[in-house]
Amino acid sequence: MLDAAVHAYLRSVAGTRAHRAGPFVIRFDEHDDALPFNYAVPDDHSAPTADEVAALVAAFRARARTPRVEYLPQAAPKVEDALLVAGFSAEGRYPVLVCSPDEAVDAPVDSGVRLALVTDEPGLWRVARVMNEVFEAPEANEHDVARLRRVLNGGGFVAAAVDITTGDVVGAGQIGGPHQGVAEVAGIAVRPSHRRRGIAGAVTALLTRAGIEAGITTPFLTPADDGAARVYARVGYRKVGEALHISLR
Repeated sequence: MLDAAVHAYLRSVAGTRAHRAGPFVIRFDEHDDALPFNYAVPDDHSAPTADEVAALVAAFRARARTPRVEYLPQAAPKVEDALLVAGFSAEGRYPVLVCSPDEAVDAPVDSGVRLALVTDEPGLWRVARVMNEVFEAPEANEHDVARLRRVLNGGGFVAAAVDITTGDVVGAGQIGGPHQGVAEVAGIAVRPSHRRRGIAGAVTALLTRAGIEAGITTPFLTPADDGAARVYARVGYRKVGEALHISLR
């Protein structure tokens, strides 16, 4: 089932630095306390006890991180109630969209923009700066670039949209390396000056098609809002489920 496959992918992202608390696999970023880089994924069909949820919270608190869980409720329907009882509250529920790489649709993009996959260090720095700027994160540093490099080393791809006139990177995105054919498209970012020019959709389509070479058969993403979902729908993505982000503040 797709729910289980996405969960397996999310657990794999934690890699060798994964931590476990009861039925939860936790990903921590020791250099960055931002919410998207620190979260837990429950085991499928798990029913956490109060003690296991307490152990989860303690693991996050010990590292000065906000206790968070990102998962697909369909794969572990008893987890949400256990977290709510412990005081967690939902940050949001987001659609899970997928697209077969060979069904990705070309998105019309401004003729003044060039798209390319990025592998060199200067290019990764430029992508990191755009992502951090758009997502209102602190100025990009070596840890942000190292994170992108890990995406590449894991078999994923990083893309940039470049303004042909100025040479500036004005949009970016990434797709992780595959786990059993599944990978997440994330970090789709476009500078405000270049929005409504088709860049987000074009970057998404480029990454989706690039994934074929890496063995990615099921790319997925979780748009933050309906507007973003419509952009991804135009390049071939369709809703197949729902993700829940839930945390204890």
